[in-house]
Amino acid sequence: MKIKLSDKFLDFLRFDDFTFEFLESCTSAGKTTVGVIKFMFTVAKSPKQFHAICGLDNGVIERNIINKDCGLLDVFGGTVSYYSGGHGKIRLPHILFHTSGQDKVIYLVGYDNVAKWKKVLGTQFGVIFIDEANLADLAFIQEITMRCDRAFFTQNPDDPGLEWYKQYVNCSRPLDRYRADYPAELLQMLSELPKDGWVHWYFTFDDNAALSPEKRAQIVSSVPVGTKQYFTKILGLRRKTTGLVFSNFEQKRHVLTREQIRAAVDGTAERFVQFSCGLDTAYSAKSADTLAFSFIGVTDRRRVFVLDELVFNNAELSVPIAPSDTVRKLVEFAQRCGEEWGVTRELFIDSADAATLTECAKYKRANGCFFNFDPAWKKMKILDRINLQLGWFAHDEMTVCADCRVYISELERYCWQEGSDSIPEDGNDHMINSVQYAFLPYIGMIGGTA
Repeated sequence: MKIKLSDKFLDFLRFDDFTFEFLESCTSAGKTTVGVIKFMFTVAKSPKQFHAICGLDNGVIERNIINKDCGLLDVFGGTVSYYSGGHGKIRLPHILFHTSGQDKVIYLVGYDNVAKWKKVLGTQFGVIFIDEANLADLAFIQEITMRCDRAFFTQNPDDPGLEWYKQYVNCSRPLDRYRADYPAELLQMLSELPKDGWVHWYFTFDDNAALSPEKRAQIVSSVPVGTKQYFTKILGLRRKTTGLVFSNFEQKRHVLTREQIRAAVDGTAERFVQFSCGLDTAYSAKSADTLAFSFIGVTDRRRVFVLDELVFNNAELSVPIAPSDTVRKLVEFAQRCGEEWGVTRELFIDSADAATLTECAKYKRANGCFFNFDPAWKKMKILDRINLQLGWFAHDEMTVCADCRVYISELERYCWQEGSDSIPEDGNDHMINSVQYAFLPYIGMIGGTA
């Protein structure tokens, strides 16, 4: 049995210096298939005889781990014997793993039934594997992890408020070489006091070398955008919210390439009549917050185009950006966009950021700058801004350049708070805020009638 493996999964199999390994990913990333392989290798090297594979129930373990294609029986063949009803002196479901030293006993433990899993808790285990650990009873995890030397945990992202994350997963850390693969918000969550030997692995569709583009497209298209399942299963993000704010935004309908925008707004049938620039600021080096620059254009057909973006996160920079640096970067961004699309003198900056506005004033005095640095106009409530954009998307009056990947990503992630359909979450909104600062002074020129 040959299994195609990505470089990250090869590293996962190769590195063996950890005690607890947490595998988190979107669906179909390959974490269970490859995780069980490493579990079996670790069992073979363990001096102990008794080990465990844990899942929701024995039927789920059979289906997802033992009998599936590239499952345990496929990969390990004649080296394993599976006894679903027990065998000999062992009355519980188990696997015998025939190694050169001794036969290793791997119990199957369903964590759905307290009475059943308590039957195995007198055992001291060498290695345990807990599949979909985010679904398990926390008491079960606490009990069984006290009785093992090594442990592997797989999970699809779930509600970030689960105690499972606080007590276990968020105490682990990624390898430095793979930190760049992580969503910034996930890295921010791995912030509990770290435990020695606890490592976190994050996998995506890109790490499953055996997943065909056709199968990937089928999986993605089967999950409705904006649902909790879309965030957790497809985007690989922890979420408890279920309502997408910009639910009518569609990439196929509302995103164009630079070339397509130039062809549509060619100066004859339609032309740009107003440009604007927005800036939302956040300087923390310990969070996913970003400095978000946006450049937009409004046409004589009352349409608004988000034409360019620039995003910095101080947590990712060896030399953090200060407010004085931001002013220079804003001027350079506005000049570059002006040369490509058209000039604006008005640059709208988060009015709550007094430090950056002060630096802007100093810069203008020192350099006689062409641009005006304006505090963003925030009198319109956030819900009203959202309703404006929903209307513009509904009537194809708002279009986004395909190169604005961060803004597109935020439009596809920005959610309502749990239990509310009128208060958006505080996150995934820096480019959203920046674009709003840019268009708010010109809403009378966009959509329908003034």
